[in-house]
Amino acid sequence: MRKTLLATAIGAVLSLSACSDNTAPTQQANQAAAPAVAEVTVSNPFFKKSTLPFEAPNFAEIKDEHFLPAFEEGMKQHMAEIEAIANNPEAATFENTFVAMEKSGELLTRVSRVFYNLTGTDSNEERRKIQSELAPRMAAHSDNINLNPALFARIESVYNARNDLGLDAESKRLVEVYYERFVRSGAKLSEEQKTAIRALNEEHSTLTNKFGQNLLAETRNIAVIVDTVEELDGLSQAQITAAANAAKERGHDGKFLLNITNTTRQPILTSLNNRELRQRVWEASANRAQSGENDNTAIVARLAQLRAERAKLLGYDNWAAYTLETNMAQTPQAVYDMLGSMVPAVVANTQQEQAAIQAMIREKGGDFEVQPWDWEYYAEFVRQAKYDLDENEVKKYFEFNRVLKDGAFYYLNRFYGVRFEPRPDLPVYHPDVEVYEVFDADGTSIALFYADYFAREGKRGGAWMSSFVGQSHLTGQKPVVVNVMNIPKAPAGEPTLISYDHTTTIFHELGHGVHGIFSNVKYPTLAMTAVSRDFVEFPSTFEEDWAQHPEILANYAKHYQTGEAIPADLLDKVMRSRSFNQGFDTLEYISAALLDMDWHTLSADAPLQDPKAFEAASLKKHGVDLNAVPPRYKTNFFSHSMGGGYSAGYYAYMWSEILAADAFAHVQKNGGLTRENGDHYRKNILAVGNSRPTMESYKAFRGQEPTTDALLIRRGLKTKID
Repeated sequence: MRKTLLATAIGAVLSLSACSDNTAPTQQANQAAAPAVAEVTVSNPFFKKSTLPFEAPNFAEIKDEHFLPAFEEGMKQHMAEIEAIANNPEAATFENTFVAMEKSGELLTRVSRVFYNLTGTDSNEERRKIQSELAPRMAAHSDNINLNPALFARIESVYNARNDLGLDAESKRLVEVYYERFVRSGAKLSEEQKTAIRALNEEHSTLTNKFGQNLLAETRNIAVIVDTVEELDGLSQAQITAAANAAKERGHDGKFLLNITNTTRQPILTSLNNRELRQRVWEASANRAQSGENDNTAIVARLAQLRAERAKLLGYDNWAAYTLETNMAQTPQAVYDMLGSMVPAVVANTQQEQAAIQAMIREKGGDFEVQPWDWEYYAEFVRQAKYDLDENEVKKYFEFNRVLKDGAFYYLNRFYGVRFEPRPDLPVYHPDVEVYEVFDADGTSIALFYADYFAREGKRGGAWMSSFVGQSHLTGQKPVVVNVMNIPKAPAGEPTLISYDHTTTIFHELGHGVHGIFSNVKYPTLAMTAVSRDFVEFPSTFEEDWAQHPEILANYAKHYQTGEAIPADLLDKVMRSRSFNQGFDTLEYISAALLDMDWHTLSADAPLQDPKAFEAASLKKHGVDLNAVPPRYKTNFFSHSMGGGYSAGYYAYMWSEILAADAFAHVQKNGGLTRENGDHYRKNILAVGNSRPTMESYKAFRGQEPTTDALLIRRGLKTKID
């Protein structure tokens, strides 16, 4: 999953989901608890700003026992600050209302950023328990702010007068963003409606948390245990050793364990010669969370219904209409039009690919119709025949550390002038994590970057960006950013060789990373990646294509043993093969995006749906129901959609790719890899966050709105711009 994005830290504080407030403790209970609270306050590292550079979390001091007390005190302090703002006897002003809100909740923000990052990257049983307890309480905290009538009256008063207050553009934007957020949270509803929306939010918060925890538990449960090494024929020795080590760690000494990644498709299927084992692996992936103690069937059905009911209360036809109103797409129909316009060509392309794969099955002596667990395996034979390309040979030129440091970091230095210096003195939350200090071209220290790239137990699947500290001139904070991936780590003493796909994902996530690192905004609410879902993937996708820039490639694509540059003919095969299997890649994505939209265009009056039946009907309706090419995510493990972050928003990757391809083509046409281009892009796209409408930012960079020409070329569907 490329996603990602500022994770749930600030979203947890200002979440749209909520629940009813708990009954206040008695005075006697408060008095009895006071000594314990005082003691925890002294020893708890969250109760004061970190003294480490950039206020980075001191993971050497942080323990699980610190989280809950910090959350409780953080919510208490934050609510006291909000009440003081709401009940201020002075007339509402920008300073005493909006600036005051921006400065509030310091403790809660600090602990939220750390905790919600760790629940995704380094989860354990205790943290999962805390997360379950916090879900409804944090939701209630958000509702107590967003549905506060006195607070909204002050916000509305300033909003109505915003054009006459002499506010600068960013301050005016902040007023408008706050007003919109409160209205969309239900601030204008009647008290009866507010009560109803609190109940919906409470249930929604609880279910989304349960959905995520079920998937995390399933990641461990569905790993495939293999009895003999002969069954692993086709894997490299490094892969076999890693599988043996994984099995031993789980108590299966002498056997082999194959972990399941987060998508329906499993990369390992490319190599496994044993068809029965391929089927076991694929079915473990595709059927996850559909039965047993981690069954998400009832959860996803109710989540879709809850969102529809919430949208109806707020005056919208469905959840997609509500969600897309603030995105660049604006309406569900715009998304359906974009995706639907691509379906005929994509399906035709996929059917051609399927015919070639079926022919290869026959050539290899197979007497069966291609199934989902066969596609990747036989597609690799087709690719080798077409491009004479051996993926294992390619990986020898993409050693992880060289890709990161001599590739991605080198590119960032050439284009933006920044450099990444290791900070091994700073504590980390896991031994695999490395910290870098980021210096600007003039030598100024501007950020910290945490690199967490390897797969492990306790980490959710996919790849994403988040932050431990946000950027804000108002608070004086500089960004502390983290990139997370799930690259299989080589056994101790061996180099980690990665695919070109993993290489481009490193560049992609660093695109999100610099979106946070280069933020140059006054107000926290508008900073870093706080933009619409269908814009946030633009900077990350833009960075992907730099991985194949000739100068960048020459600096990092070198043999892990000899240091020799990747041969020109092999590199040419790699680049030409990038357009291979594009029908499959695009169709599995579009299918998931359409499925996401269909779930979230249900009306509030629709009955609970059976996920399997709904999914089948959705795919058939849109003409994307090819048995051998299932959606990239099925409903029961579709975290983007059902987890809430990208609900009615999974289309955003394609929408953002239009922007990214257009921007990249524009840069190449105007000098390519130059500091002038980098500085211009940084100033107009990366630095401004949500301090102005995103299309304004794009036009400030590009000089016009984007076209789809470059996207068609990027996907191999067109050769040149007309």
